[in-house]
Amino acid sequence: MTRSSLALADRFEGVERIAVLRGGGLGDLVFTLPAIEALAAAYPGASITVLGMPSHAALLAGRPGTAVTDVEVLPVAHGIRKGEQDDTAVEEFLGRMRERRFDLGVQANGGGRNSNPFLLRMAPRHTIGTVTDDAVPLERTLPYRYYQHEVQRWLEVAGLAGAAPVELEPRLGVTDAERAAARALLGEGPVLVIHPGATDPRRRWPADRFGAVAEEVVRSGAQVLVVGDATDVDAAHEIVVAAAAGLPGALQPRVRSLADRLSLSELAGVLAEADVVLANDSGPRHLAQALGTPTVGLFWFGNALNAAPMGRMRHRILLAWVTACPICGADVTQVGWTAERCPHDPSFLTDIQVPAVLDEVRDLLPA
Repeated sequence: MTRSSLALADRFEGVERIAVLRGGGLGDLVFTLPAIEALAAAYPGASITVLGMPSHAALLAGRPGTAVTDVEVLPVAHGIRKGEQDDTAVEEFLGRMRERRFDLGVQANGGGRNSNPFLLRMAPRHTIGTVTDDAVPLERTLPYRYYQHEVQRWLEVAGLAGAAPVELEPRLGVTDAERAAARALLGEGPVLVIHPGATDPRRRWPADRFGAVAEEVVRSGAQVLVVGDATDVDAAHEIVVAAAAGLPGALQPRVRSLADRLSLSELAGVLAEADVVLANDSGPRHLAQALGTPTVGLFWFGNALNAAPMGRMRHRILLAWVTACPICGADVTQVGWTAERCPHDPSFLTDIQVPAVLDEVRDLLPA
């Protein structure tokens, strides 16, 4: 995307304080980073506050390579942050945001049904964002259509404020302390990091297949670390067991699980120090890309339209072309408000085969 391919509106006058509303997971935050960089370049000297999640605050605290000034953690609120809403906490948050007197409010949190009214209650002087047909409009909007790459979507939103792209790929830095802590966890030789998780179970490749890749990578002289949160512990254990079952005893310790044992800062260090990260369409894969690590990503093709890396020199993708639920036959290409989600959670990625994944991993791993 270049200046010639992105329609830019006029810049607003006197913008000194910008708020970017972005809930969701780590990947959702990463997708907004190029738009944030564009806003920072268009409004030099302005502070940029992310209205985000606790994980966003933890990741960005002291983080080099970002234009974010600070993070305000969102309260639990319908359509904004999951959980049981506390109306008093919501009102306190909104009142505090009004006191900050933002000059520009950026809605980067979906189609706007819930996010637009929430942002408007903070009373920024100017507002921009996306809008579905049934959402409250902001001062400047563009139509929300689900199938659009998330990075391009939010760059297009930034263009509503006259902000031209300066980066096409998300970028984040890593601290020396994070790298040193990661190196203390890593052994000698090339390192493959595997993240087997994904928020949606349908986006998860089977754990035994990750295990088969891990086994072959270890036989080639590399080591494998499996990462994830508490929800990934069982899958990580299955990967380690599956890989170790085919390895001689001396090589089995070269496959280890660190699932649910790393802070976000430690995870960032491990991802940055890895030679390759193999993962589903998940926050850690997107974070690894932003940290500059080569990745092999496993995507359902619909998710790839929205979230796959753009380049192929350092990032490879493998696609599953499932269009109907394997259990009930429902059309799974219709998403969000356009169709009712069927109740089944089979993996959509089973058509992706181990040899194809292994080829891409080996092509990126150092000899």
